[in-house]
Amino acid sequence: MDVVFTCPSCKQELAADASLAGTQIQCPSCNVNITIPAVDPSNVRTLNPIATSAAAKEEKHFVVPVHDQPSEVLIQKPPPPLEVAAKEEDKKIRVKTIKRTDCVEVGHDRFDEIVTQFLGKIGNENIVSINTLSYTHLDIGSQKLMTDFGVMIVYKG
Repeated sequence: MDVVFTCPSCKQELAADASLAGTQIQCPSCNVNITIPAVDPSNVRTLNPIATSAAAKEEKHFVVPVHDQPSEVLIQKPPPPLEVAAKEEDKKIRVKTIKRTDCVEVGHDRFDEIVTQFLGKIGNENIVSINTLSYTHLDIGSQKLMTDFGVMIVYKG
């Protein structure tokens, strides 16, 4: 039969043969000297007959690691290959060009309004980049080359 007791220092649960009661041992967890307590009904564990046989006796050392912090991940999962990531992602990279001349209606410049509406429609999380453009075009009425501006929006969608 075994005597079950705890280390007063680290609270590790230990078990020893009842015949060792009164002897001193060193705690396997914290190395503090402990006296094995005397047998009483509260700290006795009865083992089955096979476990108490001489053939089944073996020395037991209980060591439980104590961690103050969360355990560290030792095996990192590799990122998926680019081909797999591209197939899993349902959004493709797209480009939208908005020219200021296309936003002028009956003398009213609606460029800012149209760009704002488009950006609101695709959402901030899908915007990859916004680039300004400067371009020239032929004005139909005056037959002159005019310089104007616009934006090129690269987004996921």
